[in-house]
Amino acid sequence: MTDPSLILTLLFSAALVLGLLTKFYLASRQIRHVARHRDAVPPAFASTISLDSHQKAADYTITKARFGLLELAWGAAVLLGWTLLGGMDVLNQALAGSGLADYGSLVPQLTLLATFGLVSGLLDLPFTLYSTFRIEERFGFNKMSFKLWLGDLLKSTLVGVLIGLPIVALILWLMGSTGNWWWLWAWGAWMVFNLLILVLYPTVIAPLFNKFQPLEDETLKARVTALMQRCGFAAKGLFVMDGSKRSAHANAYFTGFGASKRVVFYDTLLKQLNPAEVDAVLAHELGHFKHKHIIKRIVSMFAMSLAGFALLGWLSTQIWFYTGLGVRPNMSGGNDALALLLFLLVVPVFSFFISPIFALFSRKHEFEADAYAIAQTDGKDLQSALLKLYQDNASTLTPDPLFVKFYYSHPPASERLARLGGGSGAPA
Repeated sequence: MTDPSLILTLLFSAALVLGLLTKFYLASRQIRHVARHRDAVPPAFASTISLDSHQKAADYTITKARFGLLELAWGAAVLLGWTLLGGMDVLNQALAGSGLADYGSLVPQLTLLATFGLVSGLLDLPFTLYSTFRIEERFGFNKMSFKLWLGDLLKSTLVGVLIGLPIVALILWLMGSTGNWWWLWAWGAWMVFNLLILVLYPTVIAPLFNKFQPLEDETLKARVTALMQRCGFAAKGLFVMDGSKRSAHANAYFTGFGASKRVVFYDTLLKQLNPAEVDAVLAHELGHFKHKHIIKRIVSMFAMSLAGFALLGWLSTQIWFYTGLGVRPNMSGGNDALALLLFLLVVPVFSFFISPIFALFSRKHEFEADAYAIAQTDGKDLQSALLKLYQDNASTLTPDPLFVKFYYSHPPASERLARLGGGSGAPA
């Protein structure tokens, strides 16, 4: 009879290798494609984008892609180290023999999760530092001092502990206390938690990291308010965020849920765009709400997480799930945290192969939001705003088409502006 543990080991290994090879292939295509078009601005943008800006975007894209290859290799090695090479097993057995079980069943499991999170964070730290203080700084985007970066790290860790620990403890308690249907209760708790975060993020969490000042430009405020009224939307406030203290990248977004919705503009965005262009960008964001994209994404998240919890509910009871991933389950203690960690490590390996589907729907939503924006504002203002944002964010105008299909949640500039009547297709 075929050993299910061996089957899982083989499937996991094959998916990991195939996924890694696919990612390397896609990144290599992206690097070659962008480099091949580096020395000439695409004809559709020749009158609006300088060669220097085009080359900066190409160099930024290529540098990030090459660095991404190192991250991919490191991530695969770390994943193998945690699973088939026995890292998780060593950590689990060490904690099992440490006497922590004497303090209750949740203590050793929460310790396992916390230790894993700490070690994983430390392993990723060099890449985060290099990306921020070498790559982003080299291209003029990073505005953070090391002190500010360290403060953000400490605050985000503290917030993660204060918010994450209770919900994880609740899920682990439900796993051990509510029988075979624990996964349904856990899913319900997870959904309530996510909705609560949507409400609390704008007013409680985000202000810990950035300052949010009410929009003071009365002319712009009047334009934005009139646009929102015309579109049938209301928000709790219009705010400007001091994004420039961390990055030169620009953005605008809606945040919150229900009555707590607010409009947030990066201060960098307001410096780069004129009022009509800001209107157009905001109209695009309103388009997402008009087409119910946010609700659709929340419903999709609910459905996928329900399937995930149901699958975890079954896998957590199968010995081969643990042994097939290189871990000996605890014979005299709880394995709930162990099952949760292994599940979170393994699922992305397999879900990568369906990621183009989600990217496709996301790009479709962006096109729909663009169409709504040009119905509410002048399409030329949206075109000019997008061109400025692509240029200021050093987004390449010539991405590889296959790379786009796998990774791009937003359409590339050539496709997007072509839909708006301001460009043609991407270069071959």
